[in-house]
Amino acid sequence: MDAVIVLSGGMDSAVLLAHEISMGTRVAALSFDYGSKHNPRELPMAREICARLNVGHKVVGLPFINELFASSLLQSGEAIPEGAYDADSMKSTVVPFRNGILIAIAVGYAESVGASRVLIGSHSGDHHIYPDCRPEFNAAIDEAARLGTDDAVRVAFPFASMDKREIGDLGRTLGVDFARTWTCYKGGELHCGTCGACDERKFALRHDQGLDPTRYLK
Repeated sequence: MDAVIVLSGGMDSAVLLAHEISMGTRVAALSFDYGSKHNPRELPMAREICARLNVGHKVVGLPFINELFASSLLQSGEAIPEGAYDADSMKSTVVPFRNGILIAIAVGYAESVGASRVLIGSHSGDHHIYPDCRPEFNAAIDEAARLGTDDAVRVAFPFASMDKREIGDLGRTLGVDFARTWTCYKGGELHCGTCGACDERKFALRHDQGLDPTRYLK
């Protein structure tokens, strides 16, 4: 095993998985059920993606996050805000230190199965809102993983300098079925089309050019 990918079921990690497979990487996937409003929509997509690509997949339950943490992204939180993805109102969707927790588990799993890398699909558009997606955090947690595993595991963020549209374009060249990925933070039957996450997805998949296969409510 070469790498462990944190696979949400969203478009960024789906493209990263497809990209790594195209490069010949032997990869296993970890997903996390932490009580987000969109976990019930994301996780079936993650399972389907892994089954289609014949990738080993495990789902880790983290119910304490929903019970203890405050965020509108969680089932225990307030309503998801509307508007642009980079709007300050979207800061209510931050789950405190979520990526740090998920990455720590993935690093431990990677070391246990002999994988030398953990792969994370965060991108440049995440930096404004999410402190655990910024370059400083990425560098620090990579160094923590290196030190904590005696140089056995590193954490990589291959899309850190790309925006979501560039990821969408890459996924299109790789044949990623974006209709079978999930983004909407509200977790309804269809993508709402109005929350910040849907707004960013529309931009990424060139909705205005008719290239987005997603069904939206609005």
